[in-house]
Amino acid sequence: MERGKMAEAESLETAAEHERILREIESTDTACIGPTLRSVYDGEEHGRFMEKLETRIRNHDREIEKMCNFHYQGFVDSITELLKVRGEAQKLKNQVTDTNRKLQHEGKELVIAMEELKQCRLQQRNISATVDKLMLCLPVLEMYSKLRDQMKTKRHYPALKTLEHLEHTYLPQVSHYRFCKVMVDNIPKLREEIKDVSMSDLKDFLESIRKHSDKIGETAMKQAQQQRNLDNIVLQQPRIGSKRKSKKDAYTIFDTEIESTSPKSEQDSGILDVEDEEDDEEVPGAQDLVDFSPVYRCLHIYSVLGARETFENYYRKQRRKQARLVLQPPSNMHETLDGYRKYFNQIVGFFVVEDHILHTTQGLVNRAYIDELWEMALSKTIAALRTHSSYCSDPNLVLDLKNLIVLFADTLQVYGFPVNQLFDMLLEIRDQYSETLLKKWAGIFRNILDSDNYSPIPVTSEEMYKKVVGQFPFQDTELEKQPFPKKFPFSEFVPKVYNQIKEFIYACLKFSEDLHLSSTEVDDMIRKSTNLLLTRTLSNSLQNVIKRKNIGLTELVQIIINTTHLEKSCKYLEEFITNITNVLPETVHTTKLYGTTTFKDARHAAEEEIYTNLNQKIDQFLQLADYDWMTGDLGNKASDYLVDLIAFLRSTFAVFTHLPGKVAQTACMSACKHLATSLMQLLLEAEVRQLTLGALQQFNLDVRECEQFARSGPVPGFQEDTLQLAFIDLRQLLDLFIQWDWSTYLADYGQPNCKYLRVNPVTALTLLEKISREMKDTSRKNNMFAQFRKNERDKQKLIDTVAKQLRGLISSHHS
Repeated sequence: MERGKMAEAESLETAAEHERILREIESTDTACIGPTLRSVYDGEEHGRFMEKLETRIRNHDREIEKMCNFHYQGFVDSITELLKVRGEAQKLKNQVTDTNRKLQHEGKELVIAMEELKQCRLQQRNISATVDKLMLCLPVLEMYSKLRDQMKTKRHYPALKTLEHLEHTYLPQVSHYRFCKVMVDNIPKLREEIKDVSMSDLKDFLESIRKHSDKIGETAMKQAQQQRNLDNIVLQQPRIGSKRKSKKDAYTIFDTEIESTSPKSEQDSGILDVEDEEDDEEVPGAQDLVDFSPVYRCLHIYSVLGARETFENYYRKQRRKQARLVLQPPSNMHETLDGYRKYFNQIVGFFVVEDHILHTTQGLVNRAYIDELWEMALSKTIAALRTHSSYCSDPNLVLDLKNLIVLFADTLQVYGFPVNQLFDMLLEIRDQYSETLLKKWAGIFRNILDSDNYSPIPVTSEEMYKKVVGQFPFQDTELEKQPFPKKFPFSEFVPKVYNQIKEFIYACLKFSEDLHLSSTEVDDMIRKSTNLLLTRTLSNSLQNVIKRKNIGLTELVQIIINTTHLEKSCKYLEEFITNITNVLPETVHTTKLYGTTTFKDARHAAEEEIYTNLNQKIDQFLQLADYDWMTGDLGNKASDYLVDLIAFLRSTFAVFTHLPGKVAQTACMSACKHLATSLMQLLLEAEVRQLTLGALQQFNLDVRECEQFARSGPVPGFQEDTLQLAFIDLRQLLDLFIQWDWSTYLADYGQPNCKYLRVNPVTALTLLEKISREMKDTSRKNNMFAQFRKNERDKQKLIDTVAKQLRGLISSHHS
């Protein structure tokens, strides 16, 4: 059952496949039927396929037969009608042949007459053609004659136009004549002659503009300067009356616009007419100094000759060479401002000419070419200015150079050239200008400080008082109430330095003019430069004065007073800068002046120098000390050297009345401490191996003199007994030995409230050993062959015992 179903399914599939192949054979081109038949033979049922194919063929034959039977009667009717028409057509042909024969016989005379007429017309046409040819040749000859005349009179552009008309309009009409061939052969020679003459004119033009570049640039910069002055006048004065005319452009309107292909006349040179300015004297423009007509003519000629590109390349190549020559600065340019001015004039003149050519010709130079030249010029100019300006040490020359560069940039900016890099370079020169200013002001400050007498300024009249107050902001109601003559607390270098700082600020402000900087940028620049002036230049000048070897205490005291007043004046300098820049100090990015720090540092250096100077003076007095450490006499007065030293200190501290209290107190305390330390070293120095109690008593008198000086209050402001503490170490040491209070010292040692708290065991032992050596030496001399007396032996034992205990304290302290 299943096998029967499978066989039935396979037969259905085979039938369907055969049906598909038959449809494909019916619908496929005969040339492409091979693959289809191959698929039949590849199968196993090709016998059955052949049966189906024959069945299909029989079906198609039956359909063809039916169709032929249907159309047979119409075909028979058409053949019958065609046979009838053939007879009628033969009759028509016979009639036409007969009519033609009659017509040929009747028209024979007319044909003869027409042939005669044809010959007449041919002769007439030949005559007319001859006249026309002659009419064509006459203009050619006239044009050629005109061409020769134009060549003789050197009117080359019209000659070129005539030649063009002759070649393209007239000669082609008569080109087959022999005389025309002669003309045609001569045309290239005429063109070359015109090209050579125009090129010679161009070379003369290039030489002319090379010579006149300096003058052209000078003229353009004068025009820019006049325009800037006019703008400044307009900004400063209210506009009243009639409106003034101003220049519309750096190079103004053209009288006639130059067409590159058809100039109006031979003399048309494209020269610009400068409009009258408001000035009575008109400044000539580039077109008034150079005749541009040769370049226009040469451009037109080469354009007509089809060699415009050659001309453009030659012109640009030559101008590039000239540009490189112009941009090469002279080696000594930095020596004078005229060197820079000539250099700038040549550059401006070059680009004014190129800009004029750009706007008066169509494509001889384009914006890309101009920009390329300008980029090269800008880079070389900036490099040259950086190199040469670095040699300049005169701030006035740097300032003049800056103004010249600004004018140079403004002039070229009017012509559309970007000059931002020049202004960026001016910011670099600004730093150099600041450095030259700082060097100049270093010399000014040095001269002021060297020439100052370091004494308060005396005034004897109200006029002198107001003059000083006008130079330096100072207010003191007590000084104003005092009668004349009176003195300012500061010396002359204070108002001089203050005014020089203001002059420096003005100098910085001058450089910032016309740099297109905002008020904030100008303010920041001035403040930074002023900070450098204060923190570096003025600070170094003050430090050099303070560190001089021959500087005295009086001068140092005056320097402290002067720097104190200069420090107070810093707020007025802040206000001064704010007034000239209109930038409030509360602005976020405003730089603060560091003058306060500068003057504080200088004052601190002067204070340290005072302390050092005082100590050196004390050391000089101590070198005069001549103690007899072996004396047995008890003195009743202090040593002479110490009395002189105390007198010096009193007179010195009397000068300190104008100093701030803290400075005077510090100086006094420092001097007392140094004196106490030096006296201690004098007492304990290793060279003094022995000393007597009598010498110790004399030393005690000197220390009492020092303590009396400290109690007298040489400088006000000390609390009670504060200054005496400088000598406390000496006082306790001397009391211990003079009172011979060793029991108290040894018993209370280490206690916070002990009587001899400031006595170091090492110091006490050193001094005790010196006294012990002296006692032993004296006993040996007095009792060379006898035993020591009992009290001397007891005292020596006591000294040995104390020394032993002191060594024990020292060793226990170290452990």
